[in-house]
Amino acid sequence: MLEYVSVNAPTVWNRLSAIVTVLLFVAGALAVGIWYLPEIQRNQDLQAERLQLERQIAAARAYGDALRNRIVAFTNNPAAAERLIRERFGFAKPGEMVVHFEAPAASPTVTRR
Repeated sequence: MLEYVSVNAPTVWNRLSAIVTVLLFVAGALAVGIWYLPEIQRNQDLQAERLQLERQIAAARAYGDALRNRIVAFTNNPAAAERLIRERFGFAKPGEMVVHFEAPAASPTVTRR
């Protein structure tokens, strides 16, 4: 007599088909990952460079703001302009004496015998 096997019953071929399908999916995902790995690394390098450039831009903006504030103080505040001219160029009003202090020379090291 012939026995009928149910279609839902697991057979060796069904199991092998499932395993091969999973392995093909894993191999495809691995191939895509390897294919795009250089692009992923390039993207990470570009992101790091972008962050560095953003830090440089922030530093340059801060420096520009400081310079702008100095310009405003110099143009609008005569006392600030006078102080800057005295400090930078050593100017003095008539009758004033300018005293410059020099840093002490490095003392030679003394060795004991």
